Amino acid sequence: MQYDIQAINERVERESRFVPILQKSIQRSIVGQRYLVDRLLVGLLCDGHVLIEGVPGLAKTLAVKTLAQSVSTTFRRIQFTPDLLPADLVGTEVYNPRDHSFTAKRGPIFANFILADEINRAPAKVQSALLECMQERQVTIGDTTYPLAYPFLVLATQNPIEQQGTYPLPEAQVDRFMLKLKVTYPSREEEKQIMEMVTSGDIPAITPVIDPNVLKTAQQVVREIYMDEKVKNYVLDIVFATRDPEAFKLPIKHLIAYGGSPRATIFLAQAARAHAFLRGRGYVTPEDVKAVGFDVLRHRVIVTYEAEAEGLDSEAVLQRIFDSIEVP
Repeated sequence: MQYDIQAINERVERESRFVPILQKSIQRSIVGQRYLVDRLLVGLLCDGHVLIEGVPGLAKTLAVKTLAQSVSTTFRRIQFTPDLLPADLVGTEVYNPRDHSFTAKRGPIFANFILADEINRAPAKVQSALLECMQERQVTIGDTTYPLAYPFLVLATQNPIEQQGTYPLPEAQVDRFMLKLKVTYPSREEEKQIMEMVTSGDIPAITPVIDPNVLKTAQQVVREIYMDEKVKNYVLDIVFATRDPEAFKLPIKHLIAYGGSPRATIFLAQAARAHAFLRGRGYVTPEDVKAVGFDVLRHRVIVTYEAEAEGLDSEAVLQRIFDSIEVP
């Protein structure tokens, strides 16, 4: 097994050489926000969709756009509004009176990177159409189903402070997002750099630095990263503690309405592997699991009304779980 770990370490070192180049490309336009950029790369390496939550003006949209422009792929921004229709997203059939036939007019969803801006402003029918795209990687227009090109990544943003005119995302759709990121304000020094860069007009153009073939190879390497049985059990303990905390002697059952699904276990293991890859390691440590744990679980653990009455959200409950589960 030692030989296998050494071999995968060498492969990770070889195939992750593009990571600093990609990070440098993104940092040309984005000041700070290292957490956001790092987790976007985790989602990219796992081919998983990402939901980004933060107040306006924190460069959420710019970060997603810059990431998309740094990869040699197609990018579409879709502004979600209450009057958006499913046809505006996926496309529709257009009647041709000359030969009395219908032809499919493809919508903006037929791109590699989709920025779903303010996703919680779209009505249920649009969310339902997006759900098929996210889960099945396909689009149905009329009676015909069209596969979506590789890579296909939905990077969605939502504003947590404005609820008027919004539609809460269904739990089934929220669960399809691999990660939910919470973006915070930059530091004083970072904000000074932002002010100087924007007011001077010195914002560099972004050009592609990697192609999808490099990304595909990296994703395959991420799947091969070694995870010890003890670390696998640690992942399982964390997820199962959200469902049955009493089995782990955690007095928080009254705070949790629903725990993480099996998708949470899968995504937590995948994200931990990607986190290790970004740090040049061919093996996963418990610290990798801890680093991405909140991002994978914060939108999958639903707290009770009792927890809300006590001022506790899912992150507070998860903090108790991570503090209590024994680290291997």
